[in-house]
Amino acid sequence: MYIDLFLKTHRTPVLDADEVAALDASVARCTTFSARQIFIRQHTPLTQCTLLLEGFVERFKDTPEGRRQILAIHVPGDFVDLHSYPLKRLEHSVAALTDIRVALFPHPAIHALTEKSATITELLWKSTMIDAAINREWIVSVGARGAAIRLAHLFCEMFVRLERAGMASGDSFALPLTQVDLADATGLTAVHANRMLRQLREDGLVTFRQGVATILDWPKLRAFAEFDPTYLFLD
Repeated sequence: MYIDLFLKTHRTPVLDADEVAALDASVARCTTFSARQIFIRQHTPLTQCTLLLEGFVERFKDTPEGRRQILAIHVPGDFVDLHSYPLKRLEHSVAALTDIRVALFPHPAIHALTEKSATITELLWKSTMIDAAINREWIVSVGARGAAIRLAHLFCEMFVRLERAGMASGDSFALPLTQVDLADATGLTAVHANRMLRQLREDGLVTFRQGVATILDWPKLRAFAEFDPTYLFLD
């Protein structure tokens, strides 16, 4: 099923068999995009929602001066633009960080699902609310946390999210981002991000090499990052 990973990472409320079948049947088609391809542009009218099946995605805004702020990183099992259903367009853009595969849900199909099932409506609504909670935590990082703590917090979050999706191997997980991506996600310059990565490595917390992060000491990293996963609403 297309929605297996979505249901694995969004476990409540629980759908019955008919609701699962209806949600899965609402996929109009699957498609792929290449790494670094922008597949949703800001202010462009949208008629479908996108569920990420494989790969990594960024939501971002670029400034007139050419600076990029990554607003979110999505992993398989995430809807990347569910809020486009009521809004019909986004105020930001969405791009593939890696080669990706997605399932597309037409807005009329989403409407039919929400009319048919209060439980599906609650599940989709909860998904967008968790997305918003993650966004608020990122705002706290950029506005109130030190540079090394911002990176440490991001590594903690991605580890928990990817482990939940079955995409972590022990203390290691693929995080196919460049140092520039990490900088853009944490409001740092690439040079400063590189220094902070070296600090985290030298302090025995985490290493990041060639798109793979390895947690060296989870309790110590979590304490340093002041990481409390309650904002992820894990069930």
